[in-house]
Amino acid sequence: MAQTVDATSTVTAPRQFTLSYPQTWWKLDLDAQTRDASIRRVVEAQVQGDDIDRELLDALIRSTRTTAREAHAQGALQVAGMIQFTDAGAVLSATTLVMRVTPPEDSSADLAELLIPVALKNADNPMGRGTRANRVEMIQIDEIGPAGRATAIEDIDYWGRGTVRTATMHTIVPVPHSRDFLVVSSLTPNLSLTEAFFDLFDAVAGTLRFLP
Repeated sequence: MAQTVDATSTVTAPRQFTLSYPQTWWKLDLDAQTRDASIRRVVEAQVQGDDIDRELLDALIRSTRTTAREAHAQGALQVAGMIQFTDAGAVLSATTLVMRVTPPEDSSADLAELLIPVALKNADNPMGRGTRANRVEMIQIDEIGPAGRATAIEDIDYWGRGTVRTATMHTIVPVPHSRDFLVVSSLTPNLSLTEAFFDLFDAVAGTLRFLP
């Protein structure tokens, strides 16, 4: 499912992009006027057919609303994700946020240089060291060109709701004809499935296309 989002940019830079997700994923409504009701419908549809305790379902709705509210406050252009329950009652979840960032005018906009502090931070992070979950590298995206990729295992504070150990993948894509970057950040707390989710996150980021 392709989503198109407007983003502020220079005259010559692309103003829109598309990004495709699996059909089972939802896209969060970030509009403050409609998101609460929309998120309730989305979460209830996501778990339809599962025998879910009402208290747990309400907690998921509250959590998802908080995610949307905080993501919007931080300038996210798009938030998508999934929630699934296994037969054993375990929760599988993943989230992708898209943001557009501009380096300060007095700093470099060279992607390779921007990745250096990220690589240094990863070098000091013992979690995932020596694995696919602790890398900083340059990649190629079809029809886009070079992009940056950083993966890590991090203890993330989920909007003040407590710290959760999480696998993260950030794909940093230069926006043509500008100093801007589109950052596609995907994360999951299901560390035992990190490799499988990383394959999925890579596939989602690989669908990114800028529209003229």
